[in-house]
Amino acid sequence: MKAIIIGSGIAGLTAGAYLVREKYEVIIYEHFSEIGGVTATIHQDGYSWDIGPLLLEGFAPYEKFGKMLTELGIYEKIEIMKEDRGQSFPDFQIWRPQKYEGPYWRRDYLKKIFPEESEGLDRYYKFYDYMMSVAYLGNQLPFVKGVKAIGIKLKLLFKFLKIRKFKDWSASQITDYFFKDQKLKAVYLGILADMVVKPSEFFGLGVPFTNVETAFDKRIPIKFKGGKLPVYHYIKNGCGELVKVLADFITENGGKIYTNNKVQKIIIENKKVKGVELENGVIVDTDLILASGGMFNTFYNLVGKEYLSDDFIKNIENKKLMESVFMVHLGINFDPTPSQRAALCYYYLTYDIEGAIIKMRERYYHEGAEGFLVYIPSMHSPDMAPPGKHAVTIYTVGPHKLKEGTWEDRRDEFADKLIMEAEKIIPGLYEGSETKIIMTPDDFKKRINVIRHSFGGTAPVLGEDNPPHKTPIEGLWYIGAYSESGGGVTGAAMGARDVVNRILKKE
Repeated sequence: MKAIIIGSGIAGLTAGAYLVREKYEVIIYEHFSEIGGVTATIHQDGYSWDIGPLLLEGFAPYEKFGKMLTELGIYEKIEIMKEDRGQSFPDFQIWRPQKYEGPYWRRDYLKKIFPEESEGLDRYYKFYDYMMSVAYLGNQLPFVKGVKAIGIKLKLLFKFLKIRKFKDWSASQITDYFFKDQKLKAVYLGILADMVVKPSEFFGLGVPFTNVETAFDKRIPIKFKGGKLPVYHYIKNGCGELVKVLADFITENGGKIYTNNKVQKIIIENKKVKGVELENGVIVDTDLILASGGMFNTFYNLVGKEYLSDDFIKNIENKKLMESVFMVHLGINFDPTPSQRAALCYYYLTYDIEGAIIKMRERYYHEGAEGFLVYIPSMHSPDMAPPGKHAVTIYTVGPHKLKEGTWEDRRDEFADKLIMEAEKIIPGLYEGSETKIIMTPDDFKKRINVIRHSFGGTAPVLGEDNPPHKTPIEGLWYIGAYSESGGGVTGAAMGARDVVNRILKKE
């Protein structure tokens, strides 16, 4: 029972952990010098920064990733901290009030700004409560069996019947149904800019799930009439701690992880996997491979089109991918907290989310003028910066390839412009910086070994299916953000868990 896993991102590590638990001989090949993919934490001059996920959903004991870590017996090995974030728009800001004002304070606050939308806000929050009970049931289903599973499925079916009229609606249609003001709609659609997916093509029922109220006030009680709310956490000292815990579990149980080892080819005979060929020419035999990473590299380079059907190729080539990201990591010698009261805030500088995404897909980069986020990890984890100093990440989405020039040629120019935009929020960033790391889409391409970088994998578009976990090649499974599980830390990890369960059932 030998399994080779290509890639040491969160999907590869999760799959490896579950397989070694089942006594498989596991080998993970990672082409880069460090493990973790975009879930890694990077370090320089005593500062540390996360390069991918920031505020994480799914880590409470009753949520999916929390349950997975409990299954593996390693939940207590990471320290998580419940937190929230801010939202800033050109005309108003949404920050957790100093004194707790109840679970619906955002609704009441927005009623003051948009009094003509009061009735719509009341209707939306009834819909929101209903969808939160759906989310709770959905969190439990993958971890129960038998009569309990049947009971949850019946409850979900009953709830679905009440909302089925919305099942094919887009996010634009959902917000149009409840609200009239474009500015108010942007409050609930803004996060889609992070995914670079148009509101007109995003799954409408997903709007409440991307706007969970606990993300904006950590004091909101998790228990409610429909179960327990999703909550958001930071991992103390960065997401790299999660990577380390999973990697340690794998190696302590006999698994092997090799960095700087690029898989050059998946060896196939009679549509069955036989092993892998590494870049150095070494061939390793196996009849079970779990491949993570970009679709084009995996299926075109590692597998080869000759093993794929026309329909399979067409599905890959027609998929919409998210765009990329431009990051500037700074180590600063002053306290930024008087200017930003929480570790994370999204600064939306346009209300036209749809238009901004259309321009980005046409390869126009907004240079930070349409929005960015500022994340200060040392606010929740002081060890991520030297004493009295802070680590700061400024990032924004951008096209994977520029309309004019290249990312390599313009990296310093764009870094300066993004810092200047952020200086409008936190004065002194430029002069107070002691160290800096710039990460362009090209840097991410090299780090995770993809032909075309997409920050988060495929775009979550209505009616589109990602490549399935089970491939046309016997013994080859596809996992990660580009696979049917979709992106996000919890989504990619759950997809890997599902694949291992299917392998164990000998599908």
